[in-house]
Amino acid sequence: MSGSPFRIATRKSPLALWQAEHVAKRLRAAHPGMAVELLPLSTRGDEVLDRSLAAIGGKGLFLKELEIALAADQADLAVHSLKDVPAQLAPQFELAAILARADCADAFVSNDFATLDDLPRGARVGTSSLRRTAQLRARRPDLAIADLRGNVGTRLAKLDRRDYAAIILAVAGLERMGLGTRIRSRLAPPEWLPAPGQAAIAVEVRRGDTRVIEPLGVLDDAATHRGVAAERALNAAMGGDCTMPLGAWCETLADGSWRLYGLLGDVRDGRILRAEARGDDPVALGGEVARQLREQGADALLAGRA
Repeated sequence: MSGSPFRIATRKSPLALWQAEHVAKRLRAAHPGMAVELLPLSTRGDEVLDRSLAAIGGKGLFLKELEIALAADQADLAVHSLKDVPAQLAPQFELAAILARADCADAFVSNDFATLDDLPRGARVGTSSLRRTAQLRARRPDLAIADLRGNVGTRLAKLDRRDYAAIILAVAGLERMGLGTRIRSRLAPPEWLPAPGQAAIAVEVRRGDTRVIEPLGVLDDAATHRGVAAERALNAAMGGDCTMPLGAWCETLADGSWRLYGLLGDVRDGRILRAEARGDDPVALGGEVARQLREQGADALLAGRA
């Protein structure tokens, strides 16, 4: 396949570069002769590490510079962790492909303890996620939960120097970096819910750019795309806020239908609202789970966030 190289905008973190190179390899394999090159960029989300993501505007800060490169035609596509992509994209962009999802569970990582329940009272646990914080407070209100920023290697280094008794990361990120042996136990759905779209890699493009969109079709995994559509529909129905302590997980049932689990937590007291729905329409599922959460008081919980 000849023509101009496909330029992939990506963050500079090791995990982001792994994901972008994974997309590049898949494209080269599917389209022999295609030239693909990476355009590593630094984002505000990577640069500001002394404050929580919620304090500086949420996960969408990992996208802005990549989208600027797309809009300026400096890049043809951008590769993201789908969990970092806001529920509503700017109208000039679209997601052209979502790759097959890896293990969406969270990972309990500790040098001294095998499980979350093994931690002693008052143990310090690191996470940058409000969703994880709320679920930690619900399950272990005695723990001291502290903010943890930086890339995977930086977070593990902080654990290794005893800043924390344990940290919570994504299983998929650790396994993609060859660090699966650091996982002591999995915090898995439906009991513990991941972020909407967690463990899926998304490819963002300029809307209607068929030169780029058509070759990307071979990367799209239909089952993953449909499942995460339900999770993202729930996020959108709840307001699409990347700083919201919201968990979501959609599973395929034996009869081919889908079940969506949703969770909204309170990071202050660990109160958890849960709902689930079953059906065939991902968007409708997201709306139904959001309706159930609101019936339980989700709006009041969100209004009371500090």
